[in-house]
Amino acid sequence: MLDELDLTDLSGRSGLKWVKATAVGAIPAWVADMDFPIPDPVRETLRSAAGGDLGYPAWDDDPRDNPLIDVYVERTARRHGHRPDPAGIRLFTEVIQALQAVLHVTTAPGDAVAMHTPSYPPFLETIERMGRRLVPLPLTDRGEGHVFDPSPLAGCAALILVNPQNPTGRVFTERELSGIATLAREHDVLVIADEIHSDLVHDPHRHLPFAPLAPERTVTLNSASKAFNLAGLRCAVADVAVPRVREALDRLPPMLLGQPGTLGVLGTVAAWEHGDPWLTEVRGLLDRNRRLVAEAFPRQRPPEATYLAWLDLHELGDDPAARVLTEAKVMLSPGPDFGPGGAGFARLNFATSRPVLEEVLRRLETIRSE
Repeated sequence: MLDELDLTDLSGRSGLKWVKATAVGAIPAWVADMDFPIPDPVRETLRSAAGGDLGYPAWDDDPRDNPLIDVYVERTARRHGHRPDPAGIRLFTEVIQALQAVLHVTTAPGDAVAMHTPSYPPFLETIERMGRRLVPLPLTDRGEGHVFDPSPLAGCAALILVNPQNPTGRVFTERELSGIATLAREHDVLVIADEIHSDLVHDPHRHLPFAPLAPERTVTLNSASKAFNLAGLRCAVADVAVPRVREALDRLPPMLLGQPGTLGVLGTVAAWEHGDPWLTEVRGLLDRNRRLVAEAFPRQRPPEATYLAWLDLHELGDDPAARVLTEAKVMLSPGPDFGPGGAGFARLNFATSRPVLEEVLRRLETIRSE
């Protein structure tokens, strides 16, 4: 069923991904939503909850009773070999909200914040709008994968570590992560580890949580939104392992940051407890799809994780996505939006059925051969 999606059915969807593209007669391969239907256990849980009690949840009396906390701890231990301290878990509506809250209580306007570039546009926008100063750690493809120099961490207040990385799909190695941990300790850098794509790593690569390498200076952010296609449920987890950061967050007015709703919590619990068979099937399709993209772009390395391909399309100009949209009617994410190193690139979302992806690749080949 997951691999039988067609353009006729998908074009009638009401989400941002398809609505924006359909309005201009294009196939969407841009925003990081998958086309696959959500796991059955999640759908059944949401249906049951919507037909039952949607009043104030029982855990409102004591947020520590929220079922998502133990589920996150156990899942992280089972899949990634790291058991977070439940006392440090805080819940947010979005990873981006958690990031902004942590930056708000740990940095000040003018402080330097490092991040691998090119990078996720909302994170770049966050640094700019909060008045922090971006220190790029450029990811350079030297033919054997994207590499970087971590030395600019000196003098930074924080590092936003997106691992697996968006948009390049890099999965950082133990050696790379250990080097970052060493520098973070030497230069007193807080590491905010966004690990939202950690369930989408392709063999033989393996996701390694950053927190065990430097627990005294790490905040880890995660959500089921990417791996299980649940962005609209608005639910994210922050493992705030640093006591001073936890205390600073807890001093904020308790409702200032909002909180995830009942459906977001229950849907995430269902995904993390019962969604793995679905995820296994989806990961198989994504692995197949990344190979199809690699066949169409043989000079580029396939991503090590995620369902996003970072395409070098310099032959189409500084913003190839604009030309692809106009001439091929495929909507990609524009490379320049990803900051330094983005010109001449575009990001392709390949989380769809084979027929849809093949049509996308056919259209891209047509414009590239002109």
